[in-house]
Amino acid sequence: MVLTDYELFAVPPRWLFLKLETSDGRVGWGEPRVEGGAKSVQTAVQELLEGYLLGEDPAQIQDHWQMMYRGGFHRGGSVLMSAIAGIDQALWDLKGKEFGAPVYQLLGGAARDRIRVYQWIGGEEPEEMAEEAAALVDRGLTAMKMNATGKLELIDSPAAIDAAVARMRAVREAVGDEVEIAVDFHGRASKPMAKRLAAALDPYDPYFIEEPVRPEHNDILPAIAAKTNAPIATGERLFSRWDFKQILQDGAVDVVQPDISHAGGITECYKIASMAEAYDVAFAPHCPLGPVALAASLHVDAVAPNTLIQEQSLGIHYDEAGDVLDYLIDNTRSYGPLIPYDEEGFVELPTKPGLGVELDEEVLRERSSDPGWQTPTWRHADGSVAEW
Repeated sequence: MVLTDYELFAVPPRWLFLKLETSDGRVGWGEPRVEGGAKSVQTAVQELLEGYLLGEDPAQIQDHWQMMYRGGFHRGGSVLMSAIAGIDQALWDLKGKEFGAPVYQLLGGAARDRIRVYQWIGGEEPEEMAEEAAALVDRGLTAMKMNATGKLELIDSPAAIDAAVARMRAVREAVGDEVEIAVDFHGRASKPMAKRLAAALDPYDPYFIEEPVRPEHNDILPAIAAKTNAPIATGERLFSRWDFKQILQDGAVDVVQPDISHAGGITECYKIASMAEAYDVAFAPHCPLGPVALAASLHVDAVAPNTLIQEQSLGIHYDEAGDVLDYLIDNTRSYGPLIPYDEEGFVELPTKPGLGVELDEEVLRERSSDPGWQTPTWRHADGSVAEW
């Protein structure tokens, strides 16, 4: 059996799916993508498959990963690692189907019976955020995440801090103390603002503070951690175990959040989880994405002893153009882990061979489009570019 062909599908809202085919008729699915850079990733996937993998045995995943990563002189970064991630997911899907087992069984078997999930709260004003948070609890979620703030100046006013506190207070009052509320700074805060925000939100017991500063400033995470009792989480813009090495050594991070469609796929993210375990750091993959990325995440969650929780985007507010279940052949409740969580906010482990999801090619072809989604751009009052 060798790899013979592939096809890429760019579909709403901003997803890119890879279909990888073998000489014996098997199909593996992957989800490579970079928000705002889908065309670049498409090209990278094509270069990797046509340069290294077509005609090769798909079973040699570790060797293929090393060749895709080390075969070129330039390594790492969002585009290359996302292309590798999608191909890696598809290779694991093929391997699971070859042996008739879920991928996590091939990784050594499950370390848990089910996986807790969480989702974003939409809205901007405290009242609408509280309303959406209460609705998520009614649907069975016991954990959620919210934006800490909107656009921030390098050193902003007390009103900006007060607004963030008002949002957090409203959500906490709406859901009570039994529900976990993670707070995403989205890398929007400078060092002084991150310290002030972390301290101001501390009385409301955030589940964790996510990406308090941009990854290029991760060296100041210890200073921010000193201002709060909340766990510090980061990692969606880190792309390999080498990127995570320094923040683990610095000791300020409590939760690592690699994205299985950005950080080299299942192969690399399992290694990142193992590195984090050695530092007593939790693993919680970033995944506001489509069904293949979520399925791949759940398989690593299943085997990593330090898994904390899994992000997912079922019915999320900003994916109105396409939902997690829209592209699946079987999207009924019997399908398993990609269906709404149970009353305690958990999903079951995947049970079908491979990743456990099959995409509907007819729907993919009907909805294929120019992958032209672009990251929003913000500006400050003086016209300078702000962090989104």
